[in-house]
Amino acid sequence: MDHYEVLGLTKNATKDEIKDAFRRLAFKFHPDKHSGSSKSVKDTATLRFKQVSEAYQILSDDRKRADYNFRYRYHNSGGGTGNSYGYGYGYGQHNYGSEYRPGSGSGSNGFVSKFENVLRYLTTRAFLLNVVFAGALLGGMFVIDMGKDALWKMHNSGKSFEETMESIEKAKAEKDKT
Repeated sequence: MDHYEVLGLTKNATKDEIKDAFRRLAFKFHPDKHSGSSKSVKDTATLRFKQVSEAYQILSDDRKRADYNFRYRYHNSGGGTGNSYGYGYGYGQHNYGSEYRPGSGSGSNGFVSKFENVLRYLTTRAFLLNVVFAGALLGGMFVIDMGKDALWKMHNSGKSFEETMESIEKAKAEKDKT
């Protein structure tokens, strides 16, 4: 099932177009609107409502949409998951309301899925901000350490820090003797 086709949209639809199509179709197929209809009409409307809801859930979220577009393109190029519905999202043909689970389709490759998850984690904003923060801290520690030595040499041109500490210890020892 192509989520764009369910909503009657093209692949380059904007978020507003997706939202408008969802509202229009959700109103048209909402189960409450068909409560007085025959069982077959009610079942068809309920099924279409679930498909429209699922399509909106995936296409309205940027990350899910990018994953869907990637999997859909991969599926149509001959290397897909072999899943006839959902393109690797973990949906069965009669399980339209399932939670979104990328990579859980019956034919998904475990290594590729793990690699995708690691790559996704490494490119999250929070991870990248933490890396930048850690880099700034380490860089600051390096600058402070180098600055300490430079300051010491600038103010104490004759002795190294170790020599000064030895002379202080000697002075303390002589003071204790007296």
